Amino acid sequence: MKSQERPPVIDVHLHAMWSEINLEVPAGIRTPESYDEYRQNTFLMLEQYNIKAVTSGPCVKEWKEMLPDRIISGPLISGLGNLSVDSLRESFLKGEYEVLAEVAIQYSGVSPSDPSFDPYLSLAEELDVPVGIHMGLGPPGTAYQGKYRAHLSNPLLLEEALVRHPKIRLWVAHAGWPMLDEMVNMLFTYPQLYIDTSVINWVIPRKEFYHYLRRMVDAGFCDRVLFGSDQMRWPDAISLAIESINSADFLTREQKRDILYNNAAKFLRIENI
Repeated sequence: MKSQERPPVIDVHLHAMWSEINLEVPAGIRTPESYDEYRQNTFLMLEQYNIKAVTSGPCVKEWKEMLPDRIISGPLISGLGNLSVDSLRESFLKGEYEVLAEVAIQYSGVSPSDPSFDPYLSLAEELDVPVGIHMGLGPPGTAYQGKYRAHLSNPLLLEEALVRHPKIRLWVAHAGWPMLDEMVNMLFTYPQLYIDTSVINWVIPRKEFYHYLRRMVDAGFCDRVLFGSDQMRWPDAISLAIESINSADFLTREQKRDILYNNAAKFLRIENI
């Protein structure tokens, strides 16, 4: 099927990056041998599946120049010393960035409600910029390689930030897995909060992913679930992530389209792809 014949997809969690990280990935996912192959295969996936993608990483400006109609650019923030609030403001006003995502300060041991992060949230609220924040799993053993801590996956840690910034548009990457009850509680309490399905839709066992997603749907929050792949080095993960939604027999056709496109279009205020 040609891309223009496929219904559009919005991936709210894609990376433009290349590194020598060596992680085990599911069967059927191949690791490209070079950056050029990685970029080319990722672009082919975006075209094949008619995807518009929220993208962050060191190569995002290059990708945005090459695919301006498919890339929604944002900074990858793993530590608050990476980018100052003033430099971010300038980038947003110039149109270099369109979202504040991915914020991965969990890897620096920082809670999203920490006062040091508050100026960034104030800026996002002032400029009405969507924020995507990593809360959830990291590679096994990550805590021994830096300041990542599992307890920072708890979605309840977002509460004070959301209370201080009631108008902010924010979504939680990885849906806060595996903190299921806490995530449901936060979605019920804060109707402006969204989640994405990234990485858990292709890294963890499919049965566990469906258990987690189905609970969100049964709790009444299907309209706040966003599709994400968290494609880092493996373009094949994009197709596997999409397939995980399309193969979910507990989702109606309309719910699948909501997750793959409609919810994100509303959240990001995208009128067409």
